[in-house]
Amino acid sequence: MEHEPAYDFDTVVGIRGTGSFQWDVLPELYGEPDLVPFTISDMDFPLAPEVLDAVRRRVERGVFGYTDWRHTGFPEAVRDWYARRHGVDVDPAALVFAPSVVSQLAQLLRMWTEPGDGVVVHTPTYDGFLKALDAHGRRLRGVPVGDTEALERELARPDSRMLLLCSPHNPTGRVWTGAELAAFAALAERYDVAVVSDEIHADLTHEGHRHVPWPAVAPRGSRWALVSSGSKAFNFPALNAAYGIVGDPDDHTEFERRVERAEGLNSPSALGLAAHTAAYRHGAPWLDRLLPYVRGNLRLLADRLEEAFPGRALYAPPQAGYLAWLDLRPLGVDDEAFGQELVAREKVAVRPGTVYGAEGFVRINLGCPRSKAAHGVDAVVRTLARMAV
Repeated sequence: MEHEPAYDFDTVVGIRGTGSFQWDVLPELYGEPDLVPFTISDMDFPLAPEVLDAVRRRVERGVFGYTDWRHTGFPEAVRDWYARRHGVDVDPAALVFAPSVVSQLAQLLRMWTEPGDGVVVHTPTYDGFLKALDAHGRRLRGVPVGDTEALERELARPDSRMLLLCSPHNPTGRVWTGAELAAFAALAERYDVAVVSDEIHADLTHEGHRHVPWPAVAPRGSRWALVSSGSKAFNFPALNAAYGIVGDPDDHTEFERRVERAEGLNSPSALGLAAHTAAYRHGAPWLDRLLPYVRGNLRLLADRLEEAFPGRALYAPPQAGYLAWLDLRPLGVDDEAFGQELVAREKVAVRPGTVYGAEGFVRINLGCPRSKAAHGVDAVVRTLARMAV
């Protein structure tokens, strides 16, 4: 009988004092040194043992000279991961490398749009999108999640140049179906709109749902890019490593020219490459244990809310990820006021929906040990009970 590796998600690890934005910076901003955060979307778990061992081995080599990501086994690891995990063929020659998903988005905005152009985005939306569009002078064309008529209306506008997808969607945790994505692709082709699909949450798709990568639905000859990273599923964002797949060979060449020559980013993070390669080669067992554990945290919140506020439809567990999207409107609670009360009375922090362009919601990060999740869930329910109209 094959030995099943044991993974520990219950042990609380010390993160304070590491420069963590969630644990060290936010408490300073709130003026609460003992604040317990459920905010920024990284997890409170250490690296998978298989990934940590690979990083250690790379460090022990003791050499960190200029590195070419194409000669590290990384492209082949991505290819094999997509084949096994998603049933999609990826040509390693179509890959590009960059420090982050948002840095790739910024480059693609500059390549495929001009200042003042419209970029169509499902709302509410990841705040990184909002910041990138604002910084580059592009116009947000917001479309409510699930509103297909509004999507076509916005894509048909003469100044719309890009459809920016979050797939799976952040912050709602929705997994787009293959049929939905095919419909998006058809509309983008009809109105000659480029597509950038941010799929960083893809490997956190929960049981009962299936992530469909954009290359599986992209029409031949269309202009598109998939941008992603293993850092979300395997929790190593500080290693500064991400990748993309650019559909058109000429666009691929131009992207690399801009990143590697114009910006001088031709030698990526050696540890980020090592972590990615190990995660995609050996991390599946850890990820397969992580997902049901996180689902337990998300279900804990659902059960406690239903117990405290039966029939109020405040929340349904996401189809992907560890981020809970909670609707406060049925209780008549303002998201900003709720966040302030939660910090003041409970010393717990969540992210208000206004960050994502949606008043009356909050986002709660439950990628953490069960004991921390329970602490946060209890604080949220107590605070809602005090504030509910």
